[in-house]
Amino acid sequence: MDKECENILQLVEDEKATSEDFANAPLPENMRAVTVHRDEEHIFDGLTFREKDPRKSLHLDEVPIPELGPGEVLVAVMASAVNFNNVWSSVFEPQSGFAFLGDFSKMRPQNKKHYQDFHIVGSDAAGVIVRVHPSVQRWKPGDRVTIFGNVCDTSDPMCFLDSVRADDSRAWGFETNYGAFAYFTVVQQVQLLPKAEHLSWEEAASINLVATTAYRMLVSDNGAKMKQGENVLIWGAAGGLGCYAIQLVLNGGGTPVAIVSTEQKAEVVRKLGCERVIVLKREPGKDRFLDEAGNIRTQQVLRLKAKIRRLTGGEDCSVVFEHTGRSTFAASVAVAARGGRIVTCGSTSGYQHVFDNRYLWQPVKRVIGSHGANYSEANELVRLVRKGQILPLISRVFSFDDAANAVWWVFSGRNVGKVAILNMAQKEKTGIRDWEMRERIGEERLNVLRGMES
Repeated sequence: MDKECENILQLVEDEKATSEDFANAPLPENMRAVTVHRDEEHIFDGLTFREKDPRKSLHLDEVPIPELGPGEVLVAVMASAVNFNNVWSSVFEPQSGFAFLGDFSKMRPQNKKHYQDFHIVGSDAAGVIVRVHPSVQRWKPGDRVTIFGNVCDTSDPMCFLDSVRADDSRAWGFETNYGAFAYFTVVQQVQLLPKAEHLSWEEAASINLVATTAYRMLVSDNGAKMKQGENVLIWGAAGGLGCYAIQLVLNGGGTPVAIVSTEQKAEVVRKLGCERVIVLKREPGKDRFLDEAGNIRTQQVLRLKAKIRRLTGGEDCSVVFEHTGRSTFAASVAVAARGGRIVTCGSTSGYQHVFDNRYLWQPVKRVIGSHGANYSEANELVRLVRKGQILPLISRVFSFDDAANAVWWVFSGRNVGKVAILNMAQKEKTGIRDWEMRERIGEERLNVLRGMES
């Protein structure tokens, strides 16, 4: 680490450091970053998804620190976290990220800096602001922040209603450059949220993307608007999205019903307070609810419905939390309660869903598409984090030098909860200032998934 970065770290650790200290601290010309390269975007051509290896495409580079444009800030990144979109970026699926960078660079002049022969990936981070553009008003150097991943054109009127629905909404670090896996990142001021000071850097960095996504799906007016006492079926409940969904359901007075693939994952969700768990072990080479021709295996769907009712005293689930896609969607539509809501944010098992429409229209159910969150929803979620009602769910922390392995860990499905990376922070459990709240919550609850893997 060069002397400029060492000086910034000293300021971060000094509770007496002022905004002027950060604003006047010299910055290096270049920064360490984890990147994919434009000239390698075809290295995996001809391979199946599972044959690809993120460790072959992710590089540890030195790249220039970009200049700020209007409304932008420069954040010294203390820690970051891995999401599945980092896997997609690293294996160039569903298309090369350089196509996204080309589109983004044409939106407005200041975006031209994103069009590079490298792509810094990553969509979750926590750190300290070190520079602000003169147009920025609400934030200043020295502010300790987490970063929200929705990038939008704030001149678009739709942003004032719901930025997710804006035509030019983008995912930071996936559809833009200068993402989380670097010593510094450039972001819009409307991506900043205050850090929860009872959390360490890696804990604070691990929450935003998946937790805000789950919040919009379950709680927001744009999602299922979950009510107290409702049963909520959660697919993939031991993953990052699922673990936060469990917390939100319990926090909102609902009853989570978790579906996992192994007894080990069942142990994970029980540790989070989810008492109703269904283990559906994977059937190698085929889908449980679809046959080889893509037809629905009705008996399997009925068996699942019966299992749910045995756990809920005969009730169905009013809300189904969907992100697995093709392999589960037919079952999700069928088992939801009359008038229920199936809310979906992804399709990791395939985009082309098959379901029996009679189970949708006759019992007047609804399918709700959900993607990320808007700034207001993210702020509401982070408020819950700062109050200690939503907790980090890290299972493992990697060094910055080992970031490619962190992405591979998620790619290979070995993670439960979240995987974090230390960027400029040199060790775990730094950045904590509110020790009283941390003691009140308890280290056991804050580290409930540490050391666990799939």
